[in-house]
Amino acid sequence: MAYINFKNITKEYIVGEKPIRAVDDASFTVEKGEFAIILGASGAGKTTALNILGGMDVATSGHISVDGRDITEYTREQLVGYRRTDIGFVFQFYNLVPNLTALENVELAAQVCKDSLDAAETLKKVGLGERMNNFPAQLSGGEQQRVSIARALAKNPKLLLCDEPTGALDYATGRQILKLLQDTCRSEGITVVLITHNSALAPMADRLIRFRSGKVVEMTCNECPVPVSEIEW
Repeated sequence: MAYINFKNITKEYIVGEKPIRAVDDASFTVEKGEFAIILGASGAGKTTALNILGGMDVATSGHISVDGRDITEYTREQLVGYRRTDIGFVFQFYNLVPNLTALENVELAAQVCKDSLDAAETLKKVGLGERMNNFPAQLSGGEQQRVSIARALAKNPKLLLCDEPTGALDYATGRQILKLLQDTCRSEGITVVLITHNSALAPMADRLIRFRSGKVVEMTCNECPVPVSEIEW
């Protein structure tokens, strides 16, 4: 069985009296240690699918298994534990606590997990060994996103879920962040699922999942993913 099995997932929201299907009978799989990209235009259902996979939202129907466990059967309390220990989130906006240093922001996340990694060592891995005692306002956008990634990695999660992680960054900084995520996937063996609307990034993925109008319209595996440093857009 695949490490992630996202099977026949539908998510409906009621707007007025009319149900809106944000995700419509979508299915895909991801193997352990893969760098998977979910690609689609705005409104295609990518973020809703990621939120359901990350336990921040629940499906109307369908099943999702992660590492052999069906998370769609989880209670509210089990979902809290799943988000806390199994999932690392990286968002477009960094969501750092402004009155805590970079180190304290990472330590904050590590405190909620039993098998967390050393916060200082994790910051060094993302290239911020010299910036640990700086507050978010003293860091550039790229540095703040690196803290956000370190915070997610320090939890030692099974999955790293990234929702447009370079959306608020300039081109050069965005490339650095994508390289960090790709290198982390390779060196740490962590499973990464990244959302983007940028089709130029498709060659860097081990697995490409295309969403359109809430449906998965294509899933392809790439035998020879390209380092992001070799991609221009």
